[in-house]
Amino acid sequence: MAEPDPAFRAAIDAIYRAESRRVLATLIRLLGDFDLAEEALHDAFAAAVAQWPTGGIPANPRAWLVSAGRFKSIDGLRRRARYDASLAELALRLDQTAEDPVLFDGDGIEDDRLRLIFTCCHPAIVPDAQLALTLREVCGLTTEEIARAFLTAAPTVAQRIVRAKAKIRDARIPYQVPSLTELPSRLDSVLHVVYLVFNEGYAASSGDSLTRHDLSAEAIRLGRLLVDLLPEPEAQGLLALMLLHEARRASRTSDTGELILLHEQDRSRWNREQIAEGGQLVEQALASRRFGPYTLQAAIAAVHAESPGADATDWRQIVGLYDVLLRVDPSPVIELNRAAALAMRDGPEAGLRLIDALLAQGELNGYHLAWSARADLCRRLGRVVEAREGYERALALTRLAPERRFLQRRLTQLIS
Repeated sequence: MAEPDPAFRAAIDAIYRAESRRVLATLIRLLGDFDLAEEALHDAFAAAVAQWPTGGIPANPRAWLVSAGRFKSIDGLRRRARYDASLAELALRLDQTAEDPVLFDGDGIEDDRLRLIFTCCHPAIVPDAQLALTLREVCGLTTEEIARAFLTAAPTVAQRIVRAKAKIRDARIPYQVPSLTELPSRLDSVLHVVYLVFNEGYAASSGDSLTRHDLSAEAIRLGRLLVDLLPEPEAQGLLALMLLHEARRASRTSDTGELILLHEQDRSRWNREQIAEGGQLVEQALASRRFGPYTLQAAIAAVHAESPGADATDWRQIVGLYDVLLRVDPSPVIELNRAAALAMRDGPEAGLRLIDALLAQGELNGYHLAWSARADLCRRLGRVVEAREGYERALALTRLAPERRFLQRRLTQLIS
């Protein structure tokens, strides 16, 4: 069979990028099995490559792909049924439960990926596996990409995904959004996974690019769905936090991909619509008085977003918000961020004392941002030797190319 025209193949590839995760999520619901659905997705796109060049791209590609994948899966089960009678029963059941695959099942959630993320984040699945499974099935990352993102061996990630799928199958975990009575208790794990997906998109942990817009956009989309489903303050707070950070994306790197720090960013390039929406969500969440760490982080981001420049930033308010955040959700990273804010409010020596105390505790010794923050404060204080040591430690710890180039520039500036 002749290869399709390159332009046509490019169009199919674009549809794959835009629709494959939606198609997979619906196939998982229709077929009730992750592995069957993944095989069906592959078969559906293979059929598209074979048929669309002559028949044309259908008006609703997603519906076509879902239908093709479902029927090819049923046909495959029937062919294999001669060796396994249970497959014949499964094929018959899937055939008898036929429905229009573009229709939803009326439970109030018009998105199969939202069902899928709640399934991936079921409390019966351990947290590390929840994250790996969500990134693989909901967001479409490869096992290798997940492993690189979270500094884990690829075989370990693969094992987590296999075990999570087996748990869903063996425990008959339903592919559905929990009932309204169950939803609040299940929301925390879902918000956490969405937040981790956004973080990897907003500040990648490795690779050549500082950001991955596809991941952060997917996390924001899921955040909007969660707020529509359950307008709880922390769901609003997380969506606000993501929007306020995403608003700065265009100014975070130069045209050549070089890292630009917050105080040097061109704020005219910040997305004011996202800032306005994020600010309104923060106000709503704070007004509820039932907010948590996501809302507090969003409030800090809002102070930055509303400031005309770094010098005009209300650092006193930011330090105060970090004080509250530390009481609600204490962690060394939050303490580090508070130390950086304190350095802006009270001077670099005040911030450096806190960072040195944190490093002495040992928990942040392997965190490159702790060493780069210390190096920056030492640089501002004229302590060149210590600054160079800090930048070198940070450089040895980071795997992200733009950060490595930034740290190398800082080192070169100290030497020259």
